[in-house]
Amino acid sequence: MNNLNSTQRFAGKKVIITGAAGIFGTWIAQAFAKEGAILCLTDVREQELHALAADPLLKGCELLLHPTNLLDPESIKELVSLVEKEWSAPDILINNAGTYHRQTLLDMPLEEWDKVMALNVSAPFLLTQQFAKLMIKDEIKGSIINIGSGASLNVQVGGGHYSTTKAALSMLTRAYSLELAPYQIRVNTVGPGFAPGSVVSHLGDDYVENMVSSIPMGRTSGPNDAPQAILYLCSEQASFITGTTLFVDGGKTAGTFKSTK
Repeated sequence: MNNLNSTQRFAGKKVIITGAAGIFGTWIAQAFAKEGAILCLTDVREQELHALAADPLLKGCELLLHPTNLLDPESIKELVSLVEKEWSAPDILINNAGTYHRQTLLDMPLEEWDKVMALNVSAPFLLTQQFAKLMIKDEIKGSIINIGSGASLNVQVGGGHYSTTKAALSMLTRAYSLELAPYQIRVNTVGPGFAPGSVVSHLGDDYVENMVSSIPMGRTSGPNDAPQAILYLCSEQASFITGTTLFVDGGKTAGTFKSTK
């Protein structure tokens, strides 16, 4: 596959990653590629998606690319049709795509609320529904990971819409885990820690500084944090884990913390 040292736990496994061109999407893709997976990378930003495909850390990895617009059900149907045609069914689905920007609920237009709900909740709902059906058809004991957030537990002014969607996503995980358990398809949520630098969800320097000071472990999330948790939950070692949320956030969700530095 590639020349990186790895355990190759996912050699030949077919993995779909949405929002692949973002920070976490890129890290997740690199982690699965290192483990020998075959990847379907999707992102609405087609240029960035092709740039990711040229990443040296994905060298030698078999790739499918699709510029999916997750706000458009027809675009999602195109993605599902592509995967069914090329793979018949995936082994793993990572619902990573999402959006966040700071705006108070009092000032938020309904159109913006609907857009955030559609991308953060409705898209994972539809993708899980359609790809789970393919897994069931092929009797694949698959794994589905929703990318959640500590914001599902704690809300900030300006982030009420985002917290609402992530709380809904956590419940969606639990609901799907019950429905899919008879088919041996596991559904879990991973809540990554804070990682600044997104070009989609821009955050100011003051916000980033305040966030870092509130993390007990004293640093932001790195490329080996959440991806390793995702690999674990998708592996045979986690074959009895479903319907749960694993936070990988340096203790951020453990409680209130103020740095003494």
